Amino acid sequence: MKYHVVPVDIRQPEVVQLLTLLQKACLPHDKIYPITQGYWHVVYSQNGEAVGFGGIVPSTRWSDTMYLCRAGVAPAHQGQGLQKRLIRQRLKVAKRLGMNWVITDTHQNPASANSLIAIGFKMFEPSKPWGFKTALYWRYRIKHAV
Repeated sequence: MKYHVVPVDIRQPEVVQLLTLLQKACLPHDKIYPITQGYWHVVYSQNGEAVGFGGIVPSTRWSDTMYLCRAGVAPAHQGQGLQKRLIRQRLKVAKRLGMNWVITDTHQNPASANSLIAIGFKMFEPSKPWGFKTALYWRYRIKHAV
């Protein structure tokens, strides 16, 4: 099946509603992440069904850093490399914005951790952790042309 990763405009109420529904469908046990800022993408299947999403927001700690805040893929569409595609699209956003780093965290989610590793993220230990006690922290250095 073919998929398309599309940037969406969160200033449109129907987009916020779609992202909220996708969060409920893809991450039914998590709290809803508020869609109030940042850059968001939706994954559409070839028949036009929204099957995944991902967001990236400015870091609240570092001015040259973006944070991969939330992503998910509907269970029926997992295993197709869609998380990696979403990560790559969001890295492009960070690079376009002139950022130097992208950070994120995972919590008891080996599939997401493996996707981050495959893209080139490295684990790190922040001086002030922000997630669960068992969270793993990840960062990616954006390479800019000289």
